[in-house]
Amino acid sequence: MNIVKCSLVVLAMIAAPVFAARPVSISIDAGKPGPVINKNVYGQFAEHLGTGVYEGMWVGPKSTIPNTRGWRNDVVGALKALHVPLVRWPGGCFADTYHWRDGIGPQHQRPSNVHANGSVDEFNAVGTHEFFDLIEMLGAEAYVNGNVGTGSVQEMADWVEYMTADGGSPLARLRARNGREKPFKVAYFGIGNELWGCGGNMKPEYYASLYSNYEHFLRAPAQSRPKMIASGSDTAWTEVLSKELKGRTIGISVHQYTVPTGNWDVKGKDLGFKEDEWISTLANTMKMDQMIKDHVAVLDRNDPKKTIGLMIDEWGTWYDEAAGRSALFQQNSLRDALVAALNFNIFHQHAERVPMTTIAQMVNVLQAMILTDKEKMVLTPTYYAFQMYVPFQDADSLPLAIKDNTSYTLGTVTIPGVSASAARARDGKLYLALVNTDPSRAVDVAVDVAGTKLQGAAGKVLTAAAMDAHNTFQHPQAIRPAPFSTRAAGGKLSIKVPAKAVMVVALEK
Repeated sequence: MNIVKCSLVVLAMIAAPVFAARPVSISIDAGKPGPVINKNVYGQFAEHLGTGVYEGMWVGPKSTIPNTRGWRNDVVGALKALHVPLVRWPGGCFADTYHWRDGIGPQHQRPSNVHANGSVDEFNAVGTHEFFDLIEMLGAEAYVNGNVGTGSVQEMADWVEYMTADGGSPLARLRARNGREKPFKVAYFGIGNELWGCGGNMKPEYYASLYSNYEHFLRAPAQSRPKMIASGSDTAWTEVLSKELKGRTIGISVHQYTVPTGNWDVKGKDLGFKEDEWISTLANTMKMDQMIKDHVAVLDRNDPKKTIGLMIDEWGTWYDEAAGRSALFQQNSLRDALVAALNFNIFHQHAERVPMTTIAQMVNVLQAMILTDKEKMVLTPTYYAFQMYVPFQDADSLPLAIKDNTSYTLGTVTIPGVSASAARARDGKLYLALVNTDPSRAVDVAVDVAGTKLQGAAGKVLTAAAMDAHNTFQHPQAIRPAPFSTRAAGGKLSIKVPAKAVMVVALEK
């Protein structure tokens, strides 16, 4: 019996490879391009919170930190490397307490106010002219949010005139006296923010009526006329707004944050978390897909011509605040990079209805691209995820099918092991993005492009040994993308994606 048992064990060991897991199979149809992935899906958000603007980005022209007209050279340079397409400003909840006239004219004459959160002075050093200075440095488009909550139709109409009017207007002449003769280019203008909550505790029917009144009076010359965006909430708001909105409205904004625990009172740690918060964070961020589908179903019913987009102008991770730093500061780890990449892949799937998103936020606040401390600056894993996905800006999305996908399970939570997206970029190359959500196991991915014999793939991969790997001012390059390449064998291309990794590669024919 012992001999038989031993023989069975040996036979089992020999036979084991026959039952090894199949590689995940990804098929791409490059001959049937889908909707263009609007570059504005990779937009950014800069709100006057904590050190997100002041200190983090703006230090003033007299600062010893190298700057150009007050904006930090290192931060601006890093953002330019991301090809930032769009910046939303000045808020957020801050927008509905912001009065634009406080931020124009000589800086020493500008008033100080209590910040929207009641705890931080707002010095108004960064106002309309300074913001557009940043926009022009970045080569980005401007998405300006107006004040509905504590403002008026007249105040908002005056601001739009100040920014966009030709020289004959009294407000255009005021703009010229303040140093800017030609109009600013306001690509998008948002009428309020979170009107269901911090923007005024409104009902959707009331806001829809109010919105129409505001939109009517926000006049601008044809060549400078901004596109209008309404502030939404859940699908009940989208139902009302998509029926009522007229005129220049091109989108309804919604917000979707990722909280590891799902509990806003105890959200979860930014560092030192256990695997249960790793998987819960990724599972919660993947709910973005269903949220978009729910809103798109309403839009498809009420806007069959597809004139209204879903603008996800606040998204990202939200953890418990890190002690000893400014408001809403949190560290940014490898987990955040996966969150970003998973959302990118979801946005690409809904490119027809999601033409814009802006992550919260650019510097020092929530899921930031960059962290600063006085003269020091560090790039986060989220920054690198944005950098790796640059080729997807304005690329043609491509149909992609995943077969034999793995699953990643911990306790009662199960999520797909692999997330993927493919597109034909403006440089003509075919790009594939891959995310392996499993923190412990690498995965083999077999890639096939219909009608094409692939020779290999080359790009970058972002991963690390620890789930909470992050960069600090003492160790600013602890985690960063590494080069990756592989060659096809026998006409077949297989890519091994490391555990807990983001990968973007160009497929070589």
